[in-house]
Amino acid sequence: DVEEAKTTIDYIIKFSKINKEKATKLKSDIQDLKNPKIKEENIIKIIDFLPKSQEEVNKIFTEATLTEEEANAIIEITGKY
Repeated sequence: DVEEAKTTIDYIIKFSKINKEKATKLKSDIQDLKNPKIKEENIIKIIDFLPKSQEEVNKIFTEATLTEEEANAIIEITGKY
């Protein structure tokens, strides 16, 4: 949905610790995991907090439980930012 994507990007720009280009790339990298447990609101929180540990990742996912492998995939990506 184009409007949802625009809203997400606007939010990322307003609150993110990283610049727009990096935030957009990070969003794309997370989406490339193609994990159905990762929803748009999770991606926003990942960009906001840039989690560095499995515990931090699990705090973001209140409605789904990620496996250690899934959490580590996110940590690997956020570690680049």
